[in-house]
Amino acid sequence: MVGKVPELLVISDRHQARHDLEQVAERAFAAGLRNFMLRDKDLPTPEKRALAERLCELARTHLGRVLINGDWGLAAEVGAAGVHLQQTSEIPHARAVLGDAAVIGVSAHSKETLVAAAAEGADYVTLSPIFETQSKPGYGPALGLEGLRRLTDGIAPPVLALGGITAANARDCLDAGAIGIAVMGEVMRADDPAETTRALLQAVR
Repeated sequence: MVGKVPELLVISDRHQARHDLEQVAERAFAAGLRNFMLRDKDLPTPEKRALAERLCELARTHLGRVLINGDWGLAAEVGAAGVHLQQTSEIPHARAVLGDAAVIGVSAHSKETLVAAAAEGADYVTLSPIFETQSKPGYGPALGLEGLRRLTDGIAPPVLALGGITAANARDCLDAGAIGIAVMGEVMRADDPAETTRALLQAVR
């Protein structure tokens, strides 16, 4: 059984992906991934729903799960495992719709958000950016490992390090206080998503 907290969370971005998103997800799941987030916010609703359904079916085949970014209604419709939110205030609403078994995560960039996420019962928090990232260049100053260590000290919700994470620095992030890692471009831009996924998983295990 997959635990509630991802050791590796792969986040979708079809604009960066070198392959079709379903192909990326299938190769990543086949390589051992258990948590895939459908993020593509600009995808038209009917297309997003259809893609979410296909991804959920694919995940079940590989004993994995899909999280939907920002839309707990869609997550409920397609039978996704959970949702990833941008605001901690949304957590109770998502929990009421999806139930206690759902995985609910939230994005954080500060200590205040981490504290709020803990208070609202988030299952995990992505903290970013840890390093400079190609996916979101200029998205705030990089926290670095010291920032990650400082912000996670004494904080209850499990933190996934996000932003510029690679197989080479993943273990450093865990040593600095993260429970797991989240990546977007590292897998999306990979020529071989399976190989990249295996390297990332090996780094965090």
